[in-house]
Amino acid sequence: MEKVVGFGGFFFRSRDPEALAAWYEAHLGISRVPRDFDSQPWTPAGGPTVFAPFPAETDYFGDPARAFMLNFRVSDMDAMMAQLRAAGIEVTEGDPMPIGRFARLRDPEGNPIELWEPKAP
Repeated sequence: MEKVVGFGGFFFRSRDPEALAAWYEAHLGISRVPRDFDSQPWTPAGGPTVFAPFPAETDYFGDPARAFMLNFRVSDMDAMMAQLRAAGIEVTEGDPMPIGRFARLRDPEGNPIELWEPKAP
């Protein structure tokens, strides 16, 4: 069976796409979509990616009106949380788990974001 080789993008609606793209770039380091074919888009570091449909009634994402939650891998959770908090962004760290550390925040439009620092092997 032929399989996909990676995650190529995440596309979603936004009330203010330019402002939201600027927020993700300023606070999480995700480059904006290139405006030409000569520039490169954001290229994340390789690593595990979880693709997990959840039951429609899940409360895992917080707001039940949200159909998705973004999860980003980070290499230094403490530094990332400090950076976000210094910018006035509320971040809540969860309990450590056997697979690593997690923290939660929301983007300016209320979309849930989970940060994951995988446990070192």
